[in-house]
Amino acid sequence: MTSTARVKNAISAKPGPYTIETVLEVKHYTDRLFWFRITRPDAFRFRSGEFVMIGLPKEDGKPLLRAYSIASPFWDEALDFYSIKVADGPLTSRLQHIQPGDQVLLGKKPTGTLVLDALKPGKRLYMVSTGTGIAPFASLIRDPETYEKFDQVILTHTCRESAELTYGNELVEAVKSDELIGEMAQEKLVHFASTTREDSPVKGRVTDLIESGELFGHLNVPPLDPAVDRVMICGSEGLLKDTRQICLDRGFIEGSNAAPADFVVEKAFVAT
Repeated sequence: MTSTARVKNAISAKPGPYTIETVLEVKHYTDRLFWFRITRPDAFRFRSGEFVMIGLPKEDGKPLLRAYSIASPFWDEALDFYSIKVADGPLTSRLQHIQPGDQVLLGKKPTGTLVLDALKPGKRLYMVSTGTGIAPFASLIRDPETYEKFDQVILTHTCRESAELTYGNELVEAVKSDELIGEMAQEKLVHFASTTREDSPVKGRVTDLIESGELFGHLNVPPLDPAVDRVMICGSEGLLKDTRQICLDRGFIEGSNAAPADFVVEKAFVAT
């Protein structure tokens, strides 16, 4: 019996462009952030960095779905997601209370621009994130192809407080000890974390750290150069807007699945 068949009695939803999946694990990092893991249909395929619709049925039985980046690697047998909690959010106000054994709706068609196929070859890959925007990069840094295509992979993660960096810290530690890609990650993956409100080893918005050059001093690398650097951006609206402009000002060309180029931005970000 498939996982979808087992749970149809638990969620009454009309057939649609989604399956009904079971929650396997849940972990709460702060009062604003949580991670959850659900079953994966046998036919579900995605590229590292893509997002998919996740949701729950409303009181009238109609689905309430929002875009969530897939945080697990493409080869994983289950699907991971990393979410904010919005007290009055139509979806996350309910989703934050899920427990193992509960059911959620999973879209059937993953998509997105934060994929390796949307970038031209380069030497150094920057993954610039804030908050739960680290989720697609949690998938990408566990994909061997990422390390095969780039000499250095730089993951930046900026949050308000140090506790909100815990997910990223645990993620990078696990990746570097992973049997499949640990050796490559130890050689090529660089993790740069900063906070904006609470004092920490590095305090400041990542865009300010890029503009001032402080980021590159910490990393001991040259400033952004479209000839060798590639950039992926995911996070708050402010981060997307400001980092995109930084790239454009430096001569980077925005890429897409249809026209690979120097940088890509993920605009489908969960905030409800």
